[in-house]
Amino acid sequence: MAEKFLGDDFPFAEGVLNGMDALVCGASKGIGRSCALMLARSGAKVTVCSRSKDNLESLVEEMYGDGHDYLVLDLEELDDVRSELKNLGNYNILINNSGGPPSSPLIDNEVEDFLGPFTRHLHASHEITRALIPGMEEMGMGRIINIISTSVREPIDGIGLSNTLRGAMASWSKSMSRELPPCITINNIMPGWTDTERLSQLAQTKSEKSGISVEEIFNQWEQMTPIKRLINPMETAAAVLWLCLPSSESVRGVSLAVDGGRMRSI
Repeated sequence: MAEKFLGDDFPFAEGVLNGMDALVCGASKGIGRSCALMLARSGAKVTVCSRSKDNLESLVEEMYGDGHDYLVLDLEELDDVRSELKNLGNYNILINNSGGPPSSPLIDNEVEDFLGPFTRHLHASHEITRALIPGMEEMGMGRIINIISTSVREPIDGIGLSNTLRGAMASWSKSMSRELPPCITINNIMPGWTDTERLSQLAQTKSEKSGISVEEIFNQWEQMTPIKRLINPMETAAAVLWLCLPSSESVRGVSLAVDGGRMRSI
């Protein structure tokens, strides 16, 4: 049902973001790619960013055909990020998104293991957000959405570094929501078990450590979720789209779960 509803034909979204410009980070695959496709289908002019040139080229072709710009950038290289920001124009919409850290118990991580993930997500998001705020204020509207995790509320075993990073992002975002101009909102999306390459990698790692098959792990995750299936990343992107609308201005500083009801906390 979800596949049919969230395929290429998505009529309710057509044109709702006409005239807006969006920057989507971590857009080469998974939720970031789905967000880029959703915003483009909704009328926004989308600039996509990631380290993978090949993936960006295929994404741009799917969105617009040939001839549209994209940005090959490693968000861990902050000097490159700062340099590139000088060449960017104004954007109404910013999607802060980055690949998650490798899975492991938190106690196994050295301090150095924190540096790369925090740089490419929290630090890069801060740099990009600060750079785009003046343009958003000048245009009279800005929407900043951070892709984080349900682990902000309910830490997930085996990915302690990711839990820590996502919590930091949520606190950063809430603090920003108190300081941004009235016309700019910042919110978080907390994905649940979403059908992406990242989830497959986590399942494989868990299988190797536990001896449980990947198929059984996916079955367990589905049974933990009231809708009894994984989340389609386009469903996550639909929630992102809603937070980007001009009419969402009163929604500010929230962390919205798109998890099929899996979390038990309120």
